[in-house]
Amino acid sequence: MPVYRYRIVVSGALGEVGRELLADLELTWDGADTVLTGDLDEAALYGVLNRLLVLGLELVELKRSPAPDDLALGEPDDLTRAE
Repeated sequence: MPVYRYRIVVSGALGEVGRELLADLELTWDGADTVLTGDLDEAALYGVLNRLLVLGLELVELKRSPAPDDLALGEPDDLTRAE
């Protein structure tokens, strides 16, 4: 699966439990919002979104950008397509 850098903004500040559950991401604060940044494939992204749901956090923004140059993007799964 390809890996991309994601910037995820949630409303409010994270408590101790939220910071622990999302420790695999870089956490910064932008005013009243918390910004989570990480290099994720699709499965990891859905895992993060599920953790946000469990924590009851409001998703404000989700932005995908290319992964950094030093991180291999990998190739999409080689599925046979009907042409």
